[in-house]
Amino acid sequence: MAGLVSAYGLAPGVAGSLNALLGLLSDPAAPTAVHDPPRAADVHVADSLVALEVPDVRTAARIADLGAGAGLPGLVLAIALPASDVVLVESAGRKCAFIEHAIEALRLDNARVVRARVEQWAEGMGTCDVVCARALGALPVLCEYAAPLLREGGMLVAWKGLVEATEEADGGAAAEILGLAPAGVLPVLPYASSERRTLHLFRKVTPTPLGYPRRPGFAKKRPLSTDIRRPRR
Repeated sequence: MAGLVSAYGLAPGVAGSLNALLGLLSDPAAPTAVHDPPRAADVHVADSLVALEVPDVRTAARIADLGAGAGLPGLVLAIALPASDVVLVESAGRKCAFIEHAIEALRLDNARVVRARVEQWAEGMGTCDVVCARALGALPVLCEYAAPLLREGGMLVAWKGLVEATEEADGGAAAEILGLAPAGVLPVLPYASSERRTLHLFRKVTPTPLGYPRRPGFAKKRPLSTDIRRPRR
């Protein structure tokens, strides 16, 4: 853990907090499939910290972690970036309970959990500098979730593996509809065997049209694509 902290230029005390998080995730009741601390240090902590390779993440005043699950990457980023307000948005009560327990145990006064579907988090609209989405969905879906939450100039950071050309094209089409613009694909290697890991970046460049996000479930059921040029409600 000390190596990761040093590599990203983080405060020395961060290592202790990250190790404490690994302890919480090692509980069999934690809502994750990876409990073993050495393995979790890679697939949870290192994979979350790669977001720090995006300058916007390091300077963000407010970060939203959508579909936060066990609190990753949100809890890791809250530990690494104490000056950032990190909101973890999750709809499942059991997962929210774990995140709340972790926030209390880690004494994170810059993190909070919101139990809601992403499409229904009205308080977050237009307030986020960065929106993170890790293992949550296809690029068009993530763009629809994130665009209304971002302020103009804000950034969507989407953790992806290898993305097929059709998904990338549909993501670009969705971005254009929603007021986003592709801002690059950043190859990252958080740990061995993660050679295909990428961060797909989209910047908010114009206001998102009214009507987005659509009703809960529509973004996945009827994703925006290259052949859709108007809202489907």
